[in-house]
Amino acid sequence: MGTIKDSLQHTVFSWTKQGGLNPIHAKSAKGVYIYDAEDKRYLDFSSQLMNVNIGHGHPKVLEAVKQQMEQLSYVYPGMVTDARAVLGKKLSQISPANLTRTFFTLGGSDAIESAIKVARVVTDRPKIVSLYRSYHGATYGAISAGGDPRKLAVDRYGLTNIIHVENPYYYRCPWNSKSMEECGEQAFEHLKRVILYEGPENVAAILLEGESGSSGCIKFPPNYWKLVAQFAKEHGILTIDDEVMSGFGRTGKWFAIEHHGVEPDMMCIAKGLTSGYIPLGGLMVSEEIAQFFEKKNIPIGLTYSAHPVACAAAIAVLNVYEEEDLIVNAVNHGQYIEDKINALRDKHPSIGDFRNTGLLGCIELVKNRSTKEPVTLWNAKPEDMQVTNAMAAKIRELGMFTFVRWNYIFIAPPLTISRDQIDEGLDIISQAISIADSYYQE
Repeated sequence: MGTIKDSLQHTVFSWTKQGGLNPIHAKSAKGVYIYDAEDKRYLDFSSQLMNVNIGHGHPKVLEAVKQQMEQLSYVYPGMVTDARAVLGKKLSQISPANLTRTFFTLGGSDAIESAIKVARVVTDRPKIVSLYRSYHGATYGAISAGGDPRKLAVDRYGLTNIIHVENPYYYRCPWNSKSMEECGEQAFEHLKRVILYEGPENVAAILLEGESGSSGCIKFPPNYWKLVAQFAKEHGILTIDDEVMSGFGRTGKWFAIEHHGVEPDMMCIAKGLTSGYIPLGGLMVSEEIAQFFEKKNIPIGLTYSAHPVACAAAIAVLNVYEEEDLIVNAVNHGQYIEDKINALRDKHPSIGDFRNTGLLGCIELVKNRSTKEPVTLWNAKPEDMQVTNAMAAKIRELGMFTFVRWNYIFIAPPLTISRDQIDEGLDIISQAISIADSYYQE
């Protein structure tokens, strides 16, 4: 209890009120399981924050970090290291062909910050367009760019010239579209109208996730990204692809943008880059953008950019993806999960929708399938979170950790998971969904 007590009294926890917390005291982790101080085992069914893609405690990453620490632990970012060179080249090989260079950051938020700065300098335009149902990070620029309601407490102090538009959210389409493709077209026309109102000559970039994550895994219709990218190109607007959550095999491709056949002008990466073992992110840019700064200073810099130990960890992680065919695993296991969830629909009337790409999925729970009334409202107040809290408590009680938010239960396990472990997790989720079923109204 000393560890929990000291943590509660002397540290601050993110995104929550500080009173009444009861955190898990994590002591060790291996593969897809975490163990607490009393040796209770928790199945990690969301890869923590959708970042521990290769599972916990992989020996090849531990060895790579050890060797790099013994050789060189840190130099300032103006120097080069073997790890930096190898990682930079490897990223250019696995990313969309036009993205040739990487500025290394500490994580996703500062990658987004850097992308916004670069877009504004390169275009000499102020405005950034992004989606309401999106999350791009917690630093001021990144939280302003996202539409996640966690930003509302600080919104009036946020970054200016951020323009939000509606998502192509087919399950709750604002235009009552009859198909996903039609929803994509309507959402694009909406985005286009807003940009024409704002003046395309004032828009520096359009910022989209490669595939939606913590906002509910809202799948992009197959035509949406292409329509946006084509329109952006016609008006000299840059495209920024946020792959922080959806990158590195998570969706069954190296990067989710590959599902859409688009090459963005910039791409933000983190999370799965090191599988969460050490903080590292990056902003990848096209050669054209890189050339813009050949004779002009680039206005981004970080003390720990291209940290050699983090780069060494990333190289090892990228090798694991390839050596263990984890991206293929994501495809196969993703289809298996979809089949299992479809079977659960007959058992659980509160399952309104399931959206999934590879191993990035989300169950949306409703009180009635016809009206689609959610069991917990989007951005519900704490006193209206009874169903959500009860489901989260049941999942923890049964020995699993996953991301439960409003009327969403996320399914994003490590890419190393087995089918038996998937069955274990879905059985626990089924028991939790029974709570939501009790609120269902015919």
